[in-house]
Amino acid sequence: MVNPWLLLLVPLLPALGAAINGFRAFWWPKTPKNRAITNAIAIGSTALSALLAAYSVLSYVRGGTEHAFQHVYYSWIPAGIGQVTGGFISNFGIDFAFRLDPLSCTMLLIVTWVGCLIHIYATGYMSHDTGYTRFFTYLNLFMFMMLLLVLGANYMVMFVGWEGVGLCSYLLIGFYYDKNFAAEAGKKAFIANRVGDFGFILGIFLIFNTFGTSDYGRVFAQITAHGHAYAGVATAICLLLFVGACGKSAQIPLYVWLPDAMAGPTPVSALIHAATMVTAGVYMVVRSNALFRLSPTAMAVVAIIGAVTAIFAASIGLVQNDIKKVLAYSTVSQLGFMFLAAGVGAFTAAIFHVMTHAFFKACLFLGAGSVIHGCGGEQDMRKMGGLREYMPKTHATMLLATIAISGIPPLAGFFSKDEILGNAFGYSIPLWLIAVVAATFTAFYMFRLYYMTFRGKYRGAHVEGIEESEPKHAGHDLIGSHTHLDQGDQHSDKGHGHHDDVHLPHESPASMTGVLWILAILSVIGGLVGFPTGLFGGAKETIFQRWLEPILVPIGDHHFHFHEASKSTEVVLILVSIGVAVFGIALARRWYFSDPSWSTPKRLGTNFSFIHQVLENKYYVDEIYNATAIGGTVKLARALSWFDANILDGLVNLVRHITVIVLGHGSSMFDKYVVDGAVNGVGAGAREGSSALRRMQSGFVQNYALVMGGGIVLLAAVYMFTKA
Repeated sequence: MVNPWLLLLVPLLPALGAAINGFRAFWWPKTPKNRAITNAIAIGSTALSALLAAYSVLSYVRGGTEHAFQHVYYSWIPAGIGQVTGGFISNFGIDFAFRLDPLSCTMLLIVTWVGCLIHIYATGYMSHDTGYTRFFTYLNLFMFMMLLLVLGANYMVMFVGWEGVGLCSYLLIGFYYDKNFAAEAGKKAFIANRVGDFGFILGIFLIFNTFGTSDYGRVFAQITAHGHAYAGVATAICLLLFVGACGKSAQIPLYVWLPDAMAGPTPVSALIHAATMVTAGVYMVVRSNALFRLSPTAMAVVAIIGAVTAIFAASIGLVQNDIKKVLAYSTVSQLGFMFLAAGVGAFTAAIFHVMTHAFFKACLFLGAGSVIHGCGGEQDMRKMGGLREYMPKTHATMLLATIAISGIPPLAGFFSKDEILGNAFGYSIPLWLIAVVAATFTAFYMFRLYYMTFRGKYRGAHVEGIEESEPKHAGHDLIGSHTHLDQGDQHSDKGHGHHDDVHLPHESPASMTGVLWILAILSVIGGLVGFPTGLFGGAKETIFQRWLEPILVPIGDHHFHFHEASKSTEVVLILVSIGVAVFGIALARRWYFSDPSWSTPKRLGTNFSFIHQVLENKYYVDEIYNATAIGGTVKLARALSWFDANILDGLVNLVRHITVIVLGHGSSMFDKYVVDGAVNGVGAGAREGSSALRRMQSGFVQNYALVMGGGIVLLAAVYMFTKA
């Protein structure tokens, strides 16, 4: 039985580590002892979290995986807010609850264990960085948010983690905030993800409006009970959710932030690209598989976007010379493979590739960090070469990971990639062909990276040249030009310093190479859970498919069935999968190892300079965005600012003038001449009247007697007159 409070500690421990180190980062002196305490808190919290995660998963497995374990910790937003007694709002309630099922268990183990390894690696890589404690604060916080996203039992808890990893990516990508390129990259990632998140939250609102809840279990139970009654609205829900996935998992058109994320330290790249943030979109789509299965349209959109992204990013990776940029575009491409799998209905294959990708891509990124560390901050592969002699451990581990991502059996990448290609073939041959070409590109550019970095002679002594005997600017290389890297590429790991003088490479410390060996071993054996139990007959489900099968809930009376091809078709597809990988590797070897002068790619670069320029400039997508969406937004903002300052403020000022002149001055004149005139007139009348009467009040008795006498005579005269 799963202990819910131990499960709660899994995300809370990294959060506690982030809180403690966050306080210490600003109030404690930066000393070697302080770094040792930072290590103990950061690594201790993540290691204990990983152990508790493993214990919770084992407890769940022992209790049976047919049903999900779910625990409500407290009522986050209670039902029936206020005095509402009817309608949806009366049933509105969101619990802070965690859910364990095969999908969340898989992601939980990936996030905690790979994340813990990256923490250990970072102690060596960041050892000389002045922001050491602040870095581990962000790293721990990232772990907390991703675990919240994975464990949440409803879409709203997922959304909190979803937004949290977006915040942490901003903090980590822009870690060197005093450098403009890093600050710009952090903002780019944050804004691109906000665009996607707008669609995601609208999708969540529509889920609640349709099902009256955001709880996974209740939503999927209604889908199971009522079959295709929700098919109409499911398309809108899924497309909105997928907009969020495109942002978080870097798919066309919102992929542009991820390559620039290389501005952060290399451990950040490994954490974001391998185990956490970019897999969130894939996890969300697979988690929502019941909704997506209701909409063939949405599934087709996911598959097409995934396939196009896979080949699009892979083609850009062909020409990159920054070792981290090659891996960045490789990540975008591999994420495309994952969405292709989800779109064609191979949800287990998508998560399988998430797992294997976490192993070999983390190894590759951390290996690249080891190379950068050993080469004094250098990231340009044209200034490397021959590192096998200087960095044997890094070389061996990266070679294994490179073979794995290329899809060579029996390493991990072969099994997950082959399963995706097989399902794509059964869904659409054009999409399968696109994926095959993308897989060929992957094998080529990854072994291009390997040969340029580790084989041949070391070229680091020459700042601009490729080899001592080669003149500068001897021609363009279709698979990489001789132009200088941009500012972000040159200095994305400032903590290690970049030197223009000769820097002999050296092997990285054990804290880094030890982690590389663990990930390399996982890259070799991690795919065995995807081995078919009946490859040439009988049951064809894999161990991993059976493990994840409980999350594929039935829709009405329709139960999910895994794709099964004929025996001959499977054999052909496997041979094609292996063949394209071997072809890509062989081509890279011929161009970049057998020919030390790289004459063929240079000649192709000269003959096809237009294609080379397009690929080198990443299809000018950033320039197009700057000229349209970004430039248009800036122009609109300026136009609105002018409209506000000149039109709206003008109208407001006009009203003010009218108010002052008409009402202010008018009322002042009315008050002065009418109201005050009337009051003053009464006063003047009283004054004049009293002036006449005052003369009668002389104070002389004889005057009063005279008046009285006159009055008597007057009265007598009037009386006599009236009598006559």
